[in-house]
Amino acid sequence: MSDAAPATSSTVAPWPSPAPSWRAQLDEATIDAVVDRLASACREHRTVVLAGHVSPDGDALGSALALHLALGAAGARTLPTIGEEPLELEPALALLPGVEALVPAAELPPAGEVDLLVALDTAGPGRLGTVAGHLDAGVPTIVLDHHERSVPFGELSLVAPGAAATVQVVALLLDELDLPLTRDIATCLYVGLVTDTGRFSYEATGPDAHLLGARLLAAGVDQATWSQRLFETRRLDDLTLLGRALERAGFVPEVALVHTHLSPEDLAVAAEGSTEGLIELLRTADVAEVALTLRPAPDGSWRGSLRSRGRVDVGRVAAALGGGGHRLAAGFDADGTAETVVEQVVALLREG
Repeated sequence: MSDAAPATSSTVAPWPSPAPSWRAQLDEATIDAVVDRLASACREHRTVVLAGHVSPDGDALGSALALHLALGAAGARTLPTIGEEPLELEPALALLPGVEALVPAAELPPAGEVDLLVALDTAGPGRLGTVAGHLDAGVPTIVLDHHERSVPFGELSLVAPGAAATVQVVALLLDELDLPLTRDIATCLYVGLVTDTGRFSYEATGPDAHLLGARLLAAGVDQATWSQRLFETRRLDDLTLLGRALERAGFVPEVALVHTHLSPEDLAVAAEGSTEGLIELLRTADVAEVALTLRPAPDGSWRGSLRSRGRVDVGRVAAALGGGGHRLAAGFDADGTAETVVEQVVALLREG
């Protein structure tokens, strides 16, 4: 597929290097099958839905948009989407290349008109939101993920828990497909990589992540601009929400949990505010081993985020609550009051 048209004029060939260490976690026959399926979709101009998880982070959205730009330039009819409405993107993520192509989940073609569904950074079908309807309707599905605790689904699955981000799996496939790494594609991959590794600081960040980061910078990513957008820019409403959340922060010494929540009233007062970074801020408390934030969802439930400083496996806690994630970072949805959800988390931490 080396004759695929690039999305921009700037391309960088893959660097010759040893295979990433986490590749050994993937079945080579499955890699070949996924590559064949994607190559066929491009060659035959198939309709491909690319779905990141609900409440998308940089890895989910960056993975979906990178594949959209790459496969779309190679001939596929790609439809990137997130299965929730209304979709709220963090301000920086709303500036990603290709984001204007996002299709509201309600406007996707019916399942009978979709040839392939690719689920990205999605630890289970429930994280697809309303796009799960296409999965249930039997649309052939490929899963690309890196979560250690994943619920198996899909016809073909490439899950690499050793990878620091799903964009690494996507980059591997782009190399296997011999598709050009344009600056726009590299930017999407870089945002996923730098956010999921905490600017290359998290435990899962290995040499492979740094090598990919170097390749992406060589492809033309403006790291200074994106670092400022992602980590050094907040709107006044963002600061207002963070202040409200920090005011009601609580501490449970028994399990070294620092927690807080936002109320629907908070969101009404600062409707445009973002809580991106709140969980990481809580995690820096000197007494914290675990941090928990709860944000109200439109349906009245809570969206919980958990972070660990290293000793506690919060992925286990999230999985017990029907969510998923990693040992040091995980999420879940829950019903009830904020107090009862905190009590559930505390009870599960006691078990650990």
